[in-house]
Amino acid sequence: MGDLSWPEAAGIDLLTCVVVMGITAWVSWRVGRVSVVDVAWGLAFVAVAVVLAVVSGHWLSWLLALLVAAWGGRLALHIFRRSRGHGEDPRYTEMLGDVGFGTVIRKVFVVQGLAVFLVSLPLQTAASHDVRWRWLVVVGVVVWLVGLAFEAVGDAQLAAYRQLPKGSKPQVMETGLWRYTRHPNYFGDMCVWWGIWLAGALSLGWLPGVLTLLAPAVMTYFLAFATGARLLERTMMQRPGYREYADRTSMIVPLPPRG
Repeated sequence: MGDLSWPEAAGIDLLTCVVVMGITAWVSWRVGRVSVVDVAWGLAFVAVAVVLAVVSGHWLSWLLALLVAAWGGRLALHIFRRSRGHGEDPRYTEMLGDVGFGTVIRKVFVVQGLAVFLVSLPLQTAASHDVRWRWLVVVGVVVWLVGLAFEAVGDAQLAAYRQLPKGSKPQVMETGLWRYTRHPNYFGDMCVWWGIWLAGALSLGWLPGVLTLLAPAVMTYFLAFATGARLLERTMMQRPGYREYADRTSMIVPLPPRG
């Protein structure tokens, strides 16, 4: 085993995405819930990273596989525990309405499979190029650590809030990280993938970095505007106190509260 060419790495990546999303679509059809794709989202990246590391044998691919497995495994387990025993996610109900499963496949599984492929571009370059600036690998890992910390701490704080007795629970969670951003978990996701881009693409040289800049940009778009924060907030704005919370709190990037 040795370094792959970029077309070979891209082909392996695409095939892995097709297999994972195909299995997820079948599971979704069997259980009658589109939201199972949220659990598969993180696992799809893990599958891509591990397959590329095994085939290429590149030390950077193995490092990224460890980072992606830690992120994707934690995310998948968290979403599975949170959604177990519940019905369909309101985001998908609002987005899809009453459509056939063929339309669901096109709008959800194909779109998310393509998104996994694009976001994992740095995993492809890491499997097919040599490292030029090792210090950027270190910077990328540090950014990744910041992102994972925001996700883990934010999720733990939200879980603790949900366990509070109804009589003493504030209308809106706005302590800890949630005082500075309405979505610390989405901000953490962004940092994770900007860190992976730094370590797996820009560290290889300017050209791989520029050619794969779309990867963290696509992840940022999905988290902020497509299936992430913006879509979730359509539901959250209907809750008492949330609009006032939104008026004084940054949506994604942590900032001091306004007013």
